[in-house]
Amino acid sequence: RGSDELLSGSVLSSPNSNMSSMVVTANGNDNKKFKGDDKMDGAPSRVLHIRKLPGEVTETEVIALGLPFGKVTNILMLKGKNQAFLELATEEAAITMVNYYSAVTPHLRNQPIYIQYSNHKELKTDNTLNQRAQAVLQAVTAVQASNAPISGTTVSESAVTPAQSPVLRIIIDNMYYPVTLDVLHQIFSKFGAVLKIITFTKNNQFQALLQFGDPVNAQQAKQALDGQNIYNACCTLRIDFSKLVNLNVKYNNDKSRDYTRPDLPSGDGQPTLDPAIAAAFAKETSLLAVPGALSPLAIPNAAAAAAAAAAGRVGMPGVSASGNTVLLVSNLNEEMVTPQSLFTLFGVYGDVQRVKILYNKKDSALIQMADGNQSQLAMSHLNGQKMYGKIIRVTLSKHQTVQLPREGLDDQGLTKDFGNSPLHRFKKPGSKNFQNIFPPSATLHLSNIPPSVAEEDLRTLFANTGGTVKAFKFFQRDHKMALLQMSTVEEAIQALIDLHNYNLGESHHLRVSFSKSTI
Repeated sequence: RGSDELLSGSVLSSPNSNMSSMVVTANGNDNKKFKGDDKMDGAPSRVLHIRKLPGEVTETEVIALGLPFGKVTNILMLKGKNQAFLELATEEAAITMVNYYSAVTPHLRNQPIYIQYSNHKELKTDNTLNQRAQAVLQAVTAVQASNAPISGTTVSESAVTPAQSPVLRIIIDNMYYPVTLDVLHQIFSKFGAVLKIITFTKNNQFQALLQFGDPVNAQQAKQALDGQNIYNACCTLRIDFSKLVNLNVKYNNDKSRDYTRPDLPSGDGQPTLDPAIAAAFAKETSLLAVPGALSPLAIPNAAAAAAAAAAGRVGMPGVSASGNTVLLVSNLNEEMVTPQSLFTLFGVYGDVQRVKILYNKKDSALIQMADGNQSQLAMSHLNGQKMYGKIIRVTLSKHQTVQLPREGLDDQGLTKDFGNSPLHRFKKPGSKNFQNIFPPSATLHLSNIPPSVAEEDLRTLFANTGGTVKAFKFFQRDHKMALLQMSTVEEAIQALIDLHNYNLGESHHLRVSFSKSTI
């Protein structure tokens, strides 16, 4: 059985539970057995059954799982069984929550947990014996009530004394690597449910406002993270309480996000939401009908993977910048691959120093990046992508450096040193390129286009790489830049390899990178 019987009779008899004599009635029937529900996709219910909880998990952490989706009205912890029941105010909220977590596995204390509908339509708990859980619930509900948005204001004016605010103001110093909204969400979610995030640039500094469901979580996050580096030796978090208690987010895109309102439009043609979330919610709301929302062509949850990879390296245990800089790439198309093509593709995610295609195993290569963060970034974005028709595998190599062949030894051009290449994208600390690193996508961003080159010329050029050009658009304000969409991600990868740094005449070399937008 998926989960063993939880209660015998209606009395909870688990030895390690701090509610060991609690009476539970289900469906108003006192002597009915309260059983663990072992059917994954039973009929929807506003009561959810949560399994495989870590032993030391608290009520607050379990409640936080439900908060982004709506009001939590009851909770029953079965500590000895590592299980819990969570009741939401509406069935819709429960359905949204189950759909979301079936696309994005929930974790508590770094351990995956499992959420499914309960057989019970409501939780009736004996409040006198369930006092602790009820107290936690009341505290959380009170906080949520005080955060109810005041309509018509961008941010509600009901400011509180800073220490109680659930909203943090975050400034990032030494931003040599891009820090995205997804990365912030991943880092701060370790402390509780993040409801909303708004990012902006002020005084040339990347800043964010981030709202937790509970001021206690904001306090914990501030204590743990203030002064920490997201990546080794850079991207330092400076955290304060905001005077605001509630953020009013109008759009879900890469600058702002309201995790409680998946139905928000994306505003100015930005892709909405991370695709994994979009997929989870598409069943509930006709999300994909929103103008500018993600088209099915857009990134297949690579954005989520990238954020996870970044969060995996968050300063605390993190991979140091001096970490492993050498990647091993395998399953390459040995007929087609060259050091130059690997340099161009991996160069989207860092400055490639050396490339060596292995002499005895020409479907594999070693690639040395400038530092450990770059090798991590390239690995998280390129592992599993298709290059020259084959799905490539990218892992960290045990080698510390890539050896150059001895003087005078001909290794058939399999090893190349790119240390002094003028094509490195990330040489300048704080370069704008750090903020424009995106997963491989069918849409490419083109820049450095001379005035004499027309749309037709570029369409022809890109069609000649063997793919189909689906759409093209010059930037309105700046004809030096354009978006061009190929029909698949693989075609876009091929076009980038072939045409990045292509000479368009008038001493203009075309710059090509992946875009987060769709046309």
